[in-house]
Amino acid sequence: MSQQEFTLQDLKRILLDGAGADESVDLDGDILDTDFEQLGYESLALLETGGRIEREYGVELHDEIFTDNPTPRALVAAVNAQLGRMASA
Repeated sequence: MSQQEFTLQDLKRILLDGAGADESVDLDGDILDTDFEQLGYESLALLETGGRIEREYGVELHDEIFTDNPTPRALVAAVNAQLGRMASA
């Protein structure tokens, strides 16, 4: 698999496909540094999101990925770091 980049757009698409969106949250707004919990995504929705990222991008995410990276900006960076490690392996 060639190296891909995981973007905020990819994350938003996966969040919406897997868990939908809270009507009070605008995912098209400035959400990069907003905690997933504030965006309306609880642990079950995040588990589904993590599974979808793993399947689509062929990466293995550790169980603490969302607690260690509680915002979209941090998660996108963590997934891209994992993709980079895979490409250099």
